[in-house]
Amino acid sequence: MANANSENSLTNWTYLLILALIWGSSFILIKRGLVIFSPGELGAYRIVAAATFLLPLSLPKVKKLTSIQIQNLILVGLVGSFIPAFLFAKAQTQLSSSLTGVLNALTPLFVVLVGWIFFGSKITRQNAFGLAIAFLGVSVLVLVKDGVNIGSLQGFNAYALFVILACTCYGFNLNLIKYRFVELKPVEITAISLLMVLPLALIYLMAGTQFAYKLANVPGAWQAFGYVSLLGILGTALALILFNMLVKTASPIFASSVTYLIPIVAILWGVWDGEVLLWSHYLGFAAVIFGVWVGNRKKPTIKS
Repeated sequence: MANANSENSLTNWTYLLILALIWGSSFILIKRGLVIFSPGELGAYRIVAAATFLLPLSLPKVKKLTSIQIQNLILVGLVGSFIPAFLFAKAQTQLSSSLTGVLNALTPLFVVLVGWIFFGSKITRQNAFGLAIAFLGVSVLVLVKDGVNIGSLQGFNAYALFVILACTCYGFNLNLIKYRFVELKPVEITAISLLMVLPLALIYLMAGTQFAYKLANVPGAWQAFGYVSLLGILGTALALILFNMLVKTASPIFASSVTYLIPIVAILWGVWDGEVLLWSHYLGFAAVIFGVWVGNRKKPTIKS
């Protein structure tokens, strides 16, 4: 376990800020990719790019796996990477990148909620209170669309539910890793689980979309291709490796603080890109982040 001095080292803070910048920039990269590609094309190629980049890590490990491990890794690949990649892309067809980045901060609370409902883990009053505050913030954000006043049914933005569903998938994924993969390293789980869903992504991309046609014929397609490549390689593959390095050199608690930095980066990118944010957006943002903080903060231990 890392001590306080090593945890707060310049190296760890550098890792944390780089990680926040990478993950917080994912949403603007999705936005850029959607200029040319459909949500399905973007989601599938994001998986292809990440899985291909991690092949040197995943291929040597596959032969050593049991059939049960392979089945579980396929499940992890689906709920931890494949399905969320499509859900986030679909959500951002109608949501701003900044709003999506804030809603993504709900992931730690869904880890707790899914663990309580499906895996028998305990949920504390503090967890429940944090969930209530965060969902109040989500309610505000969901009821704000294109400047429509809060409370108007016409302003209900159902696309926020795609992000919530993606966070639920992440909740399942992290609980699966916690309870079923004690013997595998996190980086190995990431690389191999992406390898498991790579054939599905490739088949969908080549047989079910116009991805190749757009690359060959649509102006700007290669630029969008570059954005999505960065999204897959940096935002999925390298970021997960960096996160696991941070957990190893610092602690899971310190590493999880990236949750509060990602929305800040996403909002800054959104404002820079001309996204219009209303006062009610900021109210909802604050409630979500505060709720996540309340639900996940660790009570200080009293030393004798």
